[in-house]
Amino acid sequence: MKETSSDIIKEKLKAQTAFFKTGSTRSVESRKRSLKKLRVAILSQQDVIAKALFNDLRKSPQEAFITEIGLVIKEIDLHLKKLGKWSKAKSVRTPLYLLPSSSYLKHEPRGVVLIVAPWNYPFQLIMTPLIGAISAGNCVMLKPSEFSPNTNAAMEDIIREVFEPGHVTMVHGGKPTNQALFSEKFDMIFFTGSTMLGKVVAKAAAETLTPTVLELGGKSPCIVDESADLDVAAKKIAWGKTVNLGQTCIAPDYLLVHESIKTELTSKIIKNWQEFFGSDPQQSEFLPRMITSAAFDRVSGYLSQGKVIYGGESDRDNKYISPTLMEDVDLDGTIMSDEIFGPILPLITYSNINEAIDFVNSKDQPLAYYYFGKSSNAKSLLNENTSGGVCINDVLIHISNHTLPFGGVGPSGIGRYHGKFSFEAFSNARAIMKSPTWIDVPFRYPPFKYFSIVKRILS
Repeated sequence: MKETSSDIIKEKLKAQTAFFKTGSTRSVESRKRSLKKLRVAILSQQDVIAKALFNDLRKSPQEAFITEIGLVIKEIDLHLKKLGKWSKAKSVRTPLYLLPSSSYLKHEPRGVVLIVAPWNYPFQLIMTPLIGAISAGNCVMLKPSEFSPNTNAAMEDIIREVFEPGHVTMVHGGKPTNQALFSEKFDMIFFTGSTMLGKVVAKAAAETLTPTVLELGGKSPCIVDESADLDVAAKKIAWGKTVNLGQTCIAPDYLLVHESIKTELTSKIIKNWQEFFGSDPQQSEFLPRMITSAAFDRVSGYLSQGKVIYGGESDRDNKYISPTLMEDVDLDGTIMSDEIFGPILPLITYSNINEAIDFVNSKDQPLAYYYFGKSSNAKSLLNENTSGGVCINDVLIHISNHTLPFGGVGPSGIGRYHGKFSFEAFSNARAIMKSPTWIDVPFRYPPFKYFSIVKRILS
């Protein structure tokens, strides 16, 4: 789509600032009306959205609904159900020394917020934060990735149908548009993308002291120990690594497997891939493609950094890489330093669980962490590592629980969203104290006649 110029961005931002000042986004009723209209529009256009996702990423209609459209609808439903409760002022405890004043906490909108989304889940990763921003009462400027033009066009139609331009608007383009956006002053920036680009956003935001939520990524480990149910582990790992052809920020990035179960687990993962996609995965209607030729080149380059156990086929013209298992990978190579973001799964063995713990701790804190084995073992294991989210005996599914926060830690992200956490992320939690006029306690005033009493209370 056509690059949005700096002048148009300035005009849009000016219009949104004026629209926000009218106060029309502040009432709970108006927020709910907007969310309901958005829900209706998405459901009426779900076939168009699914077709766009197929054209951009070759996602099947089933995967498009499960991983994108359905999650967005459920997010809207939760906000519609809970918004009234979340938006009410809440009384909080007032300490004895401040009585008879009373204390409240009220969430209010931040203003005009910028949401910058990636291409891998181009619908879900722009709509989910949008829902939180609308729920919190903001005006929103949306910037989707330039690599998902078909989905962008479908979303543009929905946004124009549902919202006034001053309320929600969309801009398009690549690096020039991003640079123009980051040179403006928004009341908040919500960014989903790579850690490298997250640093660029954080640096730009620091110039204007703009608060940010950064949803990034990293190398999410998957540990499988000898107590694991290998049938369950293999099926879930095989699925989690090939959803969206591995172009998922929380996909299992590499396996740490106890040496005693390596052969059996490997054969079961391969068996599941064959059951999912057949003997020729390239012909499967359920296997997406790499988003661009550049992405294909980057990921296919990892195939030379170890021994391929299974898969390894590729077709640049079709941006296809087969589900691939590798061993003996170069631990100092880019395959083990960069987020793979594709269907290649390195397998590394360990003989003692402490080796796996140390390996995970030698890398940056991941966005997700997966463990297959006895739950009792997981409790002690998780005390040794940290991550944004965790699944025990599963992968990916924590993102679909809208009552759990989603976000990273350290280089894998700053801030949380989904459900109530989205509402809070896009709100200013305003502290309010109310003091009566019928009494004015003299303790605070010079010459501090009652200082000995105050000191006892505060000590």
